[in-house]
Amino acid sequence: MPKFIFSLVAAFFMAQAAIAQDMAYIQIEAQPSLTRAEDRARDYASVLNDVNGFSLGGGWYGLALGPYPRAEAEALLRQLRGNGQVPRDSYIEEPGQYGRQFWPVGAALNAPRPQPVPQVETPELPQQAVQTPAAPAVVDETPRQARASEAQLTRAEREELQIALRWAGVYNAGIDGAFGRGTRGSMAQWQRDNGFEATGILTTRQRADLLKQYNAVLDGMGLRQVTESKAGITMQLPMGIVAFDHYEAPFVHYTPTTDFDARVILISQPGDRDTLYGLYEIMQTLEIVPLEGPRERQRNSFTLTGSNARITSHTEARVVNGTIKGFTLVWPAGDEERRTRVLAEMQKSFATTPAVLDPAQFKDDAQNIDLVAGLNVRRPKISRSGFYISRDGSVATTSEATQQCARITLDGEHEATVIASDPDLGIAVLRPASQLAPISVASFRQTPPRLQSEVAISGYSFGGVLSAPTVTYGTLQDLRGLSGDERLERLAVNAHPGDAGGPVYDTGGAVLGMLLPRDEGGKQLPDEVSFAADANTLREFFGTLGVTIDPAAAATPMAPEDLTRLASGMTVLVSCWE
Repeated sequence: MPKFIFSLVAAFFMAQAAIAQDMAYIQIEAQPSLTRAEDRARDYASVLNDVNGFSLGGGWYGLALGPYPRAEAEALLRQLRGNGQVPRDSYIEEPGQYGRQFWPVGAALNAPRPQPVPQVETPELPQQAVQTPAAPAVVDETPRQARASEAQLTRAEREELQIALRWAGVYNAGIDGAFGRGTRGSMAQWQRDNGFEATGILTTRQRADLLKQYNAVLDGMGLRQVTESKAGITMQLPMGIVAFDHYEAPFVHYTPTTDFDARVILISQPGDRDTLYGLYEIMQTLEIVPLEGPRERQRNSFTLTGSNARITSHTEARVVNGTIKGFTLVWPAGDEERRTRVLAEMQKSFATTPAVLDPAQFKDDAQNIDLVAGLNVRRPKISRSGFYISRDGSVATTSEATQQCARITLDGEHEATVIASDPDLGIAVLRPASQLAPISVASFRQTPPRLQSEVAISGYSFGGVLSAPTVTYGTLQDLRGLSGDERLERLAVNAHPGDAGGPVYDTGGAVLGMLLPRDEGGKQLPDEVSFAADANTLREFFGTLGVTIDPAAAATPMAPEDLTRLASGMTVLVSCWE
């Protein structure tokens, strides 16, 4: 009796182990929170059968289809990938890799429990050691079986393996889907690196392991095929970190759902090549397209890539049958591996339908000069004033406007570089990238001005909000700073921060100084107190650079409108960009 019972128990466990070895799941997604994982499981369960949710450990939760016999799971995975019903990074997983089940709801509670075995009185037998049957070792495919399963791969699947081998650092040849000597050698090296026999032919399980390693970077991204019917665009989007927010023609906005500050903007509008070229120019004015990066405009398409210390963005758009379709992916800086992988999936899956956003239907009636269809127009990090000091277009400005700039512009369009700067004096000199022809150039006063005489400052008081400089009148209070610095002049004038770097005139239009930023040194000064670097200090500084400046001739006082005209042709908006 006991031997018979032991035989039955051993046979049962061996059968269960054999069955378990032949079963597999299709791992389709992982999420970093249980709430989000339950939401995604609910979404998948509305369109797919056999959806399960398991704890993966480390605060992650996985969604999987199954279990199925392994061959059936592999065939179903290919079918679902081909139909775009599951992410392309889905893979075959063993049942033993999963922890507690949370989906379907109650699955773990309703799982059958082992029933207690009734106690049977049996005669006491001599003690014998009972050998518990060992679970059979997991047997992988032989090289011959591996080659046979490999032959069933599509070209795209073979190329995907080469891409994964390149990512693993063992393959550096072309991605052609042909498993020649180079690919076989890289497979053997990957096998050695991962503790497998180096046969040069990956088994089904090894291929799954390789792709699992390769796709681990996408865990939590929730890549999913999304069809935006109103915009006429379908593509893979990282729905684990973004969600639809609103329409505002020509854009569909997908905004972050986590602390990971990524976003996607879909582009959809009626138009032709001229519309495309206009969009190309407009996109480059937006904050989400940093200045640094390659730009390429072709006959019927364009791409824009930009990076700064905060973000990297990629925009592409094309003309499609009388419409403009495209997208922008904005990603936090410093996360290039995930960004490039997500971008590649988006590009690979991008497709269009005839539908297009109607500008009349999807528009925001609220007007804001700082926004284009809900996106911020790029603004400089600081704007100050400057003025032409020579006929070649050299500009004097405050050094405050030139610190830590990726790019400096004059009047918002002319690139310029710093040729000299003295932060102690607060002075900098800029040279335009291409020679300019100023309307007016500063002429400097040769003699000290009279105290209490009338002066005027010219500058972009409001940082470029107005298209022309403003002229503000005041008086000269002292030829020294508060601490006796003879390089400074003290003025009584109501200046704004944007005026700093602008010229200070006497009533005849001669420049007697350059307005400096207000720096009270910890002192609370009246609002009308400002300081300027005097003409002699400016002359000496410019002289060290070989810049020839014009002396001012004796002149009679100018009418205010004449002084305004002179200042308008001489004063420059200096902008510092990230």
